[in-house]
Amino acid sequence: MPDLRAAAKRTKGEVQYRTFAMPEEAKHLGTGKKYHIYTYGCQANVRDSETLSGLLEQMDYTKAETGEEADLVIFNTCAVRRNAEEHVFGNLGELKSWRRSHPDAIICVCGCMVQEEAVVNELLRSYPQVDLIFGTHNIYRLPYLLMDYDKTKEKTVEVFSGQGDVMENMPVRRSDPYKGYVNIMYGCNKFCTYCIVPYTRGKERSRHQEDIIREVEELKEQGCHEVILLGQNVNAYGKDLGMEDGFTQLLEAVAETGIERIRFYTSHPRDYSFSTILAMKKYPNIMKALHLPVQSGSTAVLKRMNRGYTAESYLKLVADMKREIPDITFTTDLIVGFPDETDEDFQKTLDLVDACAFDGAFTFIYSPREGTPAARFEDHIPMHVKKERLSLLNEKIAYYGHLNNQKYMDQTLRVLCEGPSKKNPAVYTGYSEENKLVNFTGPAGLDGKIVDVRITKTLSFSLNGMAL
Repeated sequence: MPDLRAAAKRTKGEVQYRTFAMPEEAKHLGTGKKYHIYTYGCQANVRDSETLSGLLEQMDYTKAETGEEADLVIFNTCAVRRNAEEHVFGNLGELKSWRRSHPDAIICVCGCMVQEEAVVNELLRSYPQVDLIFGTHNIYRLPYLLMDYDKTKEKTVEVFSGQGDVMENMPVRRSDPYKGYVNIMYGCNKFCTYCIVPYTRGKERSRHQEDIIREVEELKEQGCHEVILLGQNVNAYGKDLGMEDGFTQLLEAVAETGIERIRFYTSHPRDYSFSTILAMKKYPNIMKALHLPVQSGSTAVLKRMNRGYTAESYLKLVADMKREIPDITFTTDLIVGFPDETDEDFQKTLDLVDACAFDGAFTFIYSPREGTPAARFEDHIPMHVKKERLSLLNEKIAYYGHLNNQKYMDQTLRVLCEGPSKKNPAVYTGYSEENKLVNFTGPAGLDGKIVDVRITKTLSFSLNGMAL
C-alpha cells in the first residue's frame, strides 16, 4: 500500500541502477490476447505507457484499438489535479457492466494516482472490477504481477513508496515514429506546497549520460527526427551524480549526435543555468522554444508555493533569454485561486503575462491535493471569483498568442509533419521549430518529413499554411 509520509522522506542511500530482463515464463503469457492502455496526464505518463506497451508486446500481447476489444485494460493515471482523478474513476465505472460480460478480462490501474493511499482505498471499496494496482516505481514488475494473477486470479495491490531506482533496458513501443520521448531523470526534490509529484514520483535520480545518448542514437538510426528530453525538473539533471552543470553537458552531448531536433520538458526557473541559454543559442538543432512554468506573478504567492524564486527573478531570466535568443518562444503554466490569492496578487499575474507576452500557457484553478502542505491552507476565495480570474487570464493568454502568431504571416516555417489532422484528414498537421501547431495542405507522402510551409492564416494557438 502507498504511504505519502514514507514518500516524502529523502534517503541518502545510493540509487540502484539495474538492467531489466523479461522472465522466460512471461514471454508467451499474452499469446492470442490483446491489450489497451488509457493514458492520462503529462509526457512522463505517455513515456510510461510506451514502456508498458513494450513490456506487453514482449509478452506476446497485441495492441487493441479500443478497450472493449481488449483482454487486458490498463489505466495509466495522473494525480496532478482532482478532475483528472475523477475522469479516471468515471471511466472505470463505465467498465463495470463490460467486465460482467468479459469475466476473463484483466483491468489494471497504475501510475501517479495509486501512489495515494486514499485513491487505493477508494478503488478497493468501490471498483471491484479492478484486478491489479501498481505504482510509478514498479512498472518493470508488470510481467510478474500478470504471471501471479494468471495462477491465482487474486486481486493485487503493489505500490512502492520508496525513492525509486533506475531500470535500464526496458522494452518500448514508441507512440510516434517521428519523435521520441527520452527520460533523462525521474522524480523531484522541490516540494512545491501544492504539488503531489515529489510524493508520487520519488526523489530526483538521473540516468547515466551514456545510456541517454545511446537511446537518442538508436532513435536517430530508426528515422526519428526529434527527441524530447523528459524530467520533472530537467535542469536538476546530474546533481545526484555529482555533475557540475549536468543538464547543459547532457544537452550539448545530445546536440552532438546530430539528431535534427531537440526539445526538453520541464524546466524550473530556480535551477535554470545561463550556460543552458548559451547552448540553445550555439546549437541549431536545440529548438528555440521553451516551456518555463511560472505559476504566479506574485512573489508573495510564489513564496507560499515554495517555488524558490521571485517574480522579479523570473522576469530577469526571460529578459536574459530574449536578449541572447531574440526569436525564442515561451509557454508557461499558471495557477489562479491559490489559497488566499488577493486581487492584487492576481493583478500581478496579469502584469507578468503582459511583460512576458507568452506564446501560450496551461492555466488552472488551484486543485488541493491531499498530503501536500497547501491542502491544509485556509482558502477564503469563492469559486466564482476563481473562475472569473481564470477567464480573464485565458483572454490575455489568447490575445498574446494571436499577437505573437501574426508575425509568422507569409513567413516560411520548418514543420515536422505528423500526418493527417484528426479534425480534417485532408489537412496535414505538425509542429514548427518554434513549437507552433501548424495545419497545412500539400501533396501526398509528407508524413514524417520536415516540410517548408508558408503561413497563410494566423490564429491564437495555431497557424494554417501551404507546403512549398
